[in-house]
Amino acid sequence: MPRRLRQILALQFVLLAPLGFADTDSSDAEQQGALPLQSLRNFADVFNQIRRAYVEEVDDETLLENAIRGMLSGLDPHSDYLDPDSFDTLQSHTTGEFGGLGIEVGMENGFIKVVAPIDDTPAQKAGIQPGDLIIQIDKQPIKGLSLQEAVALMRGPKGSSVRLHILREGVKAPIELNLKRDIITVASVRGEMLQPGYGYLRISQFQSRTGEDLRKELKKLKASRSGLQGLVLDLRNNPGGLLQASVQVVDTFIDEGLIVYTEGRLPNAFSRYMASQSSPADTTPLVVLINGGSASASEIVAGALQDHRRAIILGTQSFGKGSVQTVLPLSEESAIKLTTARYYTPGGRSIQAQGIIPDIVVDRARIESLGEEDRVTEADLARHLGNEDGKESNGDNRMIDSAASELAATDNQLYEALNLLKGLNIMSANSQQLAKRKLQEQSPEE
Repeated sequence: MPRRLRQILALQFVLLAPLGFADTDSSDAEQQGALPLQSLRNFADVFNQIRRAYVEEVDDETLLENAIRGMLSGLDPHSDYLDPDSFDTLQSHTTGEFGGLGIEVGMENGFIKVVAPIDDTPAQKAGIQPGDLIIQIDKQPIKGLSLQEAVALMRGPKGSSVRLHILREGVKAPIELNLKRDIITVASVRGEMLQPGYGYLRISQFQSRTGEDLRKELKKLKASRSGLQGLVLDLRNNPGGLLQASVQVVDTFIDEGLIVYTEGRLPNAFSRYMASQSSPADTTPLVVLINGGSASASEIVAGALQDHRRAIILGTQSFGKGSVQTVLPLSEESAIKLTTARYYTPGGRSIQAQGIIPDIVVDRARIESLGEEDRVTEADLARHLGNEDGKESNGDNRMIDSAASELAATDNQLYEALNLLKGLNIMSANSQQLAKRKLQEQSPEE
């Protein structure tokens, strides 16, 4: 046995002895909390055989790093070894700027699975979809590569080309796509008015500034001339991000109560995140859009707002990533990203491998209007009688109808969310009028 490896195993013995290091078989070891000495001997033998007999010389440091990668790859798809480059990538994702194609990915059966393309990136513009399996990058097959190795192949200088071969459900032959790399700058939140009184907020990824940016965009929408009578929060194809950012988003819309809690094996894995009462919660009627590309932090937001009955969740079932990853440093230049806990919605639901089920299921579909866009109405007829209230159609309604038809054709889920908000607003106004009428009827006559 190499001297260096004997030193490493001796150090393991010293560090792990309090846990019950014993020469027992694996079943006894599990029962007693002891480490199986024979398995460590096997590891040392394999290490020595590779070091001595492999066709090319491999240094000890590389072999031990590969052993760490192997241990983590056998756990779950989100645990990983972070070398210096991986550290930089992780930091870039949380701050919002990195180079590449703009795809959030994971591993599945040895291939790269697309969780979601990021908005306004080469991947999104090329038509890459959640659920796509990347089987080849340029001439390099993915099978056998680690996630980090595959990601490294997709990264490169701005303007350089990369060719992807993709398997897509429902498509028999692999799809070949040629993309040009770009500097990916992710705007975490963007907002706009869909129609007078009805706003739209899109969160593409949860970053360190997401909560603050959302409140700024919400303030802009409320300052519009029409005000804000309803809001769509779009979390579709949002792969997640920082847990704290998702908590801040939920806190914007609720005044009190539990937002999310986590449970794991270690004492510090038990956490509870509560709503803050430092500022009043926004009370605008809210519809949240999710789909199969909504994962992790997106599901925390959707699940919390659903459990608190603060929003109606519309779309399709979410991805189902209900685990928390912790970065544990090994040295100044390396660390491991380890799954240490599961998170639960305020109602105690674990969405791991289950996802959030929408209150109203609306599949993405192509909708073609059968209405007559150039229809003639009474107001178009010559010498038509005027409205007795003195109002004449000025074409605004037709413009709104035309915009709604275009929205239905391009994004039927958003169209349905907008209609739902309008219905909620109408019902709320009717209820207020009815309550006012009853109060007037009950008041004593003068």
